[in-house]
Amino acid sequence: MAKTGIPREPKIYISLFIVFLILLFMMPRTGKFNYDYKKGSPWAYETLISQIDFPILKTSEQLQAERDAAGSSIVPYYKYEDGVEQEVISGVERLNFGEHADFRPHLLNTLAGIYQRGVIADAGAVNAGASKNAEGVLFVQKDKRASKIPASDVYTVSSANARIRADLKRLFPGVKVDSVLNASGVFEEIVPNLLYDRETTDLVHAEAVDYISPTQGFVTAGQLIVAKGEIVTAEIEQMLDSYRTEYENSLGYNGPRFLMWLGNGLISLTMVLILFLSIFYTNPDIFKEMNRYIYLLFIFVLTAFAAFAVDRINPSALYMIPFSLAALYLLAFFRKRVVLPVYVISLMPLLIYAHNGIELFVLYLVSGVITMYVFQYFNMGWRQFVTALIVFGSVLVTFIGFRLINDGSSFTEYKLTLFLFLGSMLSVAGYPLIFLMEKIFGLVSNTRLQDLADPNNKLLRILAQKAPGTFQHSLQVMNLSDAAARSIDANVLLVRAGAMYHDIGKTENPQCFVENEGVGAKYHDGLTPLESAKMIINHVTDGMRLAEKYNLPTIISDFIITHHGTSCAAYFYNKYIQEGGDPANADEFFYKGKKPWTKEQTILMICDSIEAASRTLKDTSPETFDKFVESIVASKINAGQLDNADISLKELYRIKSVLKSYLGQIYHERIVYPKLDK
Repeated sequence: MAKTGIPREPKIYISLFIVFLILLFMMPRTGKFNYDYKKGSPWAYETLISQIDFPILKTSEQLQAERDAAGSSIVPYYKYEDGVEQEVISGVERLNFGEHADFRPHLLNTLAGIYQRGVIADAGAVNAGASKNAEGVLFVQKDKRASKIPASDVYTVSSANARIRADLKRLFPGVKVDSVLNASGVFEEIVPNLLYDRETTDLVHAEAVDYISPTQGFVTAGQLIVAKGEIVTAEIEQMLDSYRTEYENSLGYNGPRFLMWLGNGLISLTMVLILFLSIFYTNPDIFKEMNRYIYLLFIFVLTAFAAFAVDRINPSALYMIPFSLAALYLLAFFRKRVVLPVYVISLMPLLIYAHNGIELFVLYLVSGVITMYVFQYFNMGWRQFVTALIVFGSVLVTFIGFRLINDGSSFTEYKLTLFLFLGSMLSVAGYPLIFLMEKIFGLVSNTRLQDLADPNNKLLRILAQKAPGTFQHSLQVMNLSDAAARSIDANVLLVRAGAMYHDIGKTENPQCFVENEGVGAKYHDGLTPLESAKMIINHVTDGMRLAEKYNLPTIISDFIITHHGTSCAAYFYNKYIQEGGDPANADEFFYKGKKPWTKEQTILMICDSIEAASRTLKDTSPETFDKFVESIVASKINAGQLDNADISLKELYRIKSVLKSYLGQIYHERIVYPKLDK
């Protein structure tokens, strides 16, 4: 029986080295702003003096407010038409005022003053633009220059007409001015000399909205930012945020470059080393299956890369990344004792990349653990969304806790709350990708193992129809193997699926096997022991052929080829010798399979032999079961069938104890019901 030690295969360490290089590449190459602060909390560090000049950045709320204000305010542009004033004056000079010809010089004087200031149209985009003009100004384009003037300084056509009436009524109080003006047609002559320029207005307005200065104020090197113990107000927080941005972008790391690389290398090496040790101490068998090992490393790197990339693009979106999906992707192929430490290590890059890494680390640690334990109960159909809601609730409570501790803003973080909700939903919505992972890495998930062990599976239905006795035998072996696997913490789902298919080859010739024989003549009557042995042994090769035909995973077909190992068809061999057969032909009576090498394959071999042989027992006392199980296991060991098995004597002892107890429950005595006398 094999022993587990430190793996020596170079490819294991080459893979780890590649992971190390990837982590090293993603490590930050600039200095990190090593202060953690929150608005409303005291500054816990020494007094901070700025080492550099930097602008104070506006908050996103301030920028949005300014954009909204710019969007709602329109400053209209007008083109000055040079010849309009002269045309209006010429037109008025030609008008007939009748007996009130003395109106003319005063009217012309008033018009000169009006057109000197400018006349605009009454309706349409002009007034609409003016109504949105919070500053009450407009621009007049004249001689290729735009002059900014108060909107109140120019006339509309209506206000120009009103000015004419007012002036003439003041000068000629006894005259019906309105009648004279209407009769002469003066008002028809008044037209705008400032024409609204929609194209220029829209262009300037769009530029004003697009370009909002991102800064307000400036801090010079040597200026105090915050004193030790001072409460971090909104203004100080804004300065600290601006300082951090400028520090990380422009100042960065100012020490020797090799020290930065050395530090990043040590951190990356530490994470890789912890990952290796977590695998080694939780399930070293992973190192023996490179596809499982590479898959685990892939999930680790994928999680780290997601944290790295999203933090570079949009740090707020880190709240939406479904990191707990990594826990599900691991849980589909590994046990919880492996998944939990690997998942925790996979979250460590968040502490390095993200500014609020501690908060994110705790949030996703909570979501991952909750997901692992809840998903096993709510993993089918719509129940998966129950898992998502439970995960969201737990993460939201944790998130609110962090916000209440810091600044009490938990109930205003609607955007981040929405991100957390979407991330929780994505953790379930992305689970079907596990089947793609199966194809890429050649793995079999727990979900697929459950499907394979379902008696409604096509190949198992064929087994039940063609070989019902073998099907019942497989069910009993599955139950025995289940109990044995649980006793040593082996993969229960795997051994159950393997048990259902280990004798699938018997469907090719079901009557050859005693459990499928009917009443009457026996199949092997008239056959030589050698012929019978070959037919019995062929069920292994037939099973492997069916496994290939129906695309059974390799880890399932391994149970077919190992459940008899290289053992002997003893019944027919002994009969062959008794009939005078040549011992030199003994090789014809041995299975051409493989000896089991995993715990699960070993369990199946033992349980298969025990279930088949137990049908011959006449005595069902505990002592009989004790001797029976001991003899079966001893025969396997003595025949060398467990030489390659990765199983300990302690585990074998537990398996034997469970099987003895299980047989006692199966073959317990029944109560004989008394018959009533008639």
